Amino acid sequence: MIPLLTSQEVKALDALAERRFGLSVDLLMEHAGRSVAEVAARWCASGRAVVFTGPGNNGGDGVVAARHLIAAGLRVEVALVVPESDLSPVCQQNLARFRAAGGHTSTALPALGLGDLALDALLGTGLSRAPDGPLAAAIEHLNAARALGCRVVAVDQPSGVNADTGTALGACVQADATVTFAAYKRGLAQEPGATYAGAISLGSLGLPPAALVAIAPRAGLLELGDVRGLFAARTAAGFKNDFGHLLVLAGSPGKSGAAALVLRGALRSGAGLVTLAAPASVLALALVGQPEAMSIALAGEAPLGPAELAPLQQALSGKRALAIGPGLWRGPATGAVIGELLASYEGATVLDADALNAIAGKPGLLAAARGPTVVTPHPGEMGRLLGKSIADVQANRFSAAADFACTERTVVVLKGAKTVVASPEGELAVVPTGNPGLAHGGTGDVLCGLIGGLLAQGLPAFAAACAGAYLHGLSGDRLTASLGQRGLTAGEVADHLGALWAELGL
Repeated sequence: MIPLLTSQEVKALDALAERRFGLSVDLLMEHAGRSVAEVAARWCASGRAVVFTGPGNNGGDGVVAARHLIAAGLRVEVALVVPESDLSPVCQQNLARFRAAGGHTSTALPALGLGDLALDALLGTGLSRAPDGPLAAAIEHLNAARALGCRVVAVDQPSGVNADTGTALGACVQADATVTFAAYKRGLAQEPGATYAGAISLGSLGLPPAALVAIAPRAGLLELGDVRGLFAARTAAGFKNDFGHLLVLAGSPGKSGAAALVLRGALRSGAGLVTLAAPASVLALALVGQPEAMSIALAGEAPLGPAELAPLQQALSGKRALAIGPGLWRGPATGAVIGELLASYEGATVLDADALNAIAGKPGLLAAARGPTVVTPHPGEMGRLLGKSIADVQANRFSAAADFACTERTVVVLKGAKTVVASPEGELAVVPTGNPGLAHGGTGDVLCGLIGGLLAQGLPAFAAACAGAYLHGLSGDRLTASLGQRGLTAGEVADHLGALWAELGL
């Protein structure tokens, strides 16, 4: 995974660089500025660049970049958005070097237009409140210039974005590109921070790899190789029982499609056997076109209640995993029945949709599960589980997922743009795949079945959640190339998983 740093980890990395590796702030700034200049020069068509400089070391990085841009043959000006006396000492030193190299400074906000380059070096990773005063005015000026054809490159991260959450603290710079240093920041891997950043590239600070290892960041951005490495090629002697048996508990009258889509995701996951437990009326519809799936008919058409507990416990015998929730008919006793199932079942369980709604407000239920569990909430369901609003969840998706994972000893897949996966041990993974084409009914049901199938094959809960979310998003990405985002359906996402396994050589 690509490491994702918090603002506190950035500070720790800077301190470690000087204390253990003898790299001064000035030297780090030199490396950072050179990295920015190398990328930024490619965005300039007119040969004119303006660097908007703020008060901290982020401003110093921009000033160093300005000097290197002069060396690259550009006409460069540094716009001092705050008084020169407010600049950090090392920034003032680099400003003197910039002037000695022939650079010009101004205290006004220069006009910018088509083909010009502007560097956003206003505010760095330590920002914790909305920009105001001259800094806010400079942000608005940069965005207005971009609308006129100026290209904007952000230094480390776009000004106005929270480095830890990706939320907008106020006015934010909309960059065409961002050059971040040493490692990605968490806020660049969540929305809207990722959109504000534009094309992200990683610049060097001259740190040895041991520096990041010493910081030991808990979050990372998943890569295809991470997912590919979770799977081994199947042996020639393998047969269906080697690849696990998944029981699916889903669907209700009027929602048989949800059960069908869970089955499609599970059948494309590589699980050896898949069985659907549902009322007979649901089975009659959900199994159409899916002869590979087996079935168990639940008595009656009532919401899931105590009468189904014993038959389901018996059905779970010999099953390596359980997927429960999509389209489930829940009643007042459904949450308690789910709790009884989890407390008595040793296999792995993935819970989605109405299974999550049924257990909301029942703290400790997941923590008491006998086997590993995965929950796959969207922000609304996550809010109900935490007793918070959707806005609160979205304000810090890392914290929302991590807090519930730790408290309930479960793996959390917090769905949405840049899905966050959290383990009970505090590990966090961001899923970079997926697009708005997946915002169609049923795609979450497919994900539930896919993760359930991976659990049935023996993948640990966190690995199954990461792999399932990544492959689900990648299937959507591949399909939108030919179908567009509006033309995508959940069933197609499931069916395209077969092509992905072939692509991975699995």
